[in-house]
Amino acid sequence: MPMTIAEKILAAHSGRDDVKPGELVEADLDFVFANDITGPMAIRVFNKAGGKMVFDPQRVALIPDHFVPNKDIPSAIQAKEIREFARQQKLPHYFEVGRMGIEHVLLPEQGLVLPGDVIIGADSHTCTYGALGAFSTGVGSTDLGAAMVTGTTWFRVPESMRFIFSGKLNRWVSGKDLILYTIGRIGVDGARYRAMEFCGPVIEGMQMSDRFTICNMAIEAGAKVGIIAPDAITESYVKNRARRPYRFFSSDPDARYEATYDWDITQMEPQVACPHSPANVHKVSELKDIAIDQAVIGSCTNGRIEDLRVAAKILRGRKVSSTTRCIILPGSPDVYRQALAEGLLQIFIDAEAAVSTPTCGPCLGGYMGVLAAGERAVSTTNRNFIGRMGHVKSEVYLASPAVAAASAVAGRIAHPDEVL
Repeated sequence: MPMTIAEKILAAHSGRDDVKPGELVEADLDFVFANDITGPMAIRVFNKAGGKMVFDPQRVALIPDHFVPNKDIPSAIQAKEIREFARQQKLPHYFEVGRMGIEHVLLPEQGLVLPGDVIIGADSHTCTYGALGAFSTGVGSTDLGAAMVTGTTWFRVPESMRFIFSGKLNRWVSGKDLILYTIGRIGVDGARYRAMEFCGPVIEGMQMSDRFTICNMAIEAGAKVGIIAPDAITESYVKNRARRPYRFFSSDPDARYEATYDWDITQMEPQVACPHSPANVHKVSELKDIAIDQAVIGSCTNGRIEDLRVAAKILRGRKVSSTTRCIILPGSPDVYRQALAEGLLQIFIDAEAAVSTPTCGPCLGGYMGVLAAGERAVSTTNRNFIGRMGHVKSEVYLASPAVAAASAVAGRIAHPDEVL
């Protein structure tokens, strides 16, 4: 029976020769994790279920990355709860402040999530790891707590949708622009509980950072997973990182898809999602008169070294507008160290941007960049719903690091070529 990559991975992990969309399967899990917001609730479920020890300490991670370094007493309590659980369970993959990175940057970087895996995390952007060729999805804290006991969970096998990108990328067009364009075309529920499979010559030529960005925002189209078949680029990324064996899967040529989209992106320019939906997407050239108060470059979507290099290319020798704040968040300690070694942090500081330790804080309006009423931000994050980054009367525009950096210099939404 021909199957898609998502179906093959689920079949392999549920002891089946094949599966088909709509079936319910119980799958073995390769890795599970939670953060400082979702972890405490999962731990309570674990304890209430009578859990004594997690199913495999090597396959469980706790990453405090949303409100740390602790912004207040409640966040300190949350972080303390997962710290104590990690120590009690002797979890080797607990990442304290100073060693902590944004979970969806840190885990692939550390070789803990791998091609062919089935992964669940108590965070919606767990779909990021589909960029490695894994079946990876977010779950609630209750499911995560149960999975820490059993090492398994159930899935409804999702229908698959295929997105083929062909043509040639223009300068400044990146994975962020491709996924924004996709969400703009199909809507925030256009792939509801589907596996979004991204393929075609453009995807095949993309570096891993762009692939992570694309799969990260599959959830913004309602998808269960975003996934890219692993290849030589994937192998180059994982071969010296992997902590355990991995397996490459790919879709059969005659696999069935619920829908196929085939787009030539040769004429594409940078995209921007306007308030208050990731699907409210426009070309950057259509938005020249929108003044901004803040630019945020980072997050699990665009906090990798490649993203910071793009921002530095634009900010080098320039200043952030006097009417604008620019906040830059390396996604992990390794990204931070590499940016330091390459002189990127000096460029950012000279441009009068603020550089922070890794944190998700601004993305969810937690801290380190909360917006006041009437303020606008251009952000490389993944959501721009009402009140997402602060006051309900603030506005968030989603864009690539190139557009965010150019906008920080211009003090308004701007194409990078306008400031270079």
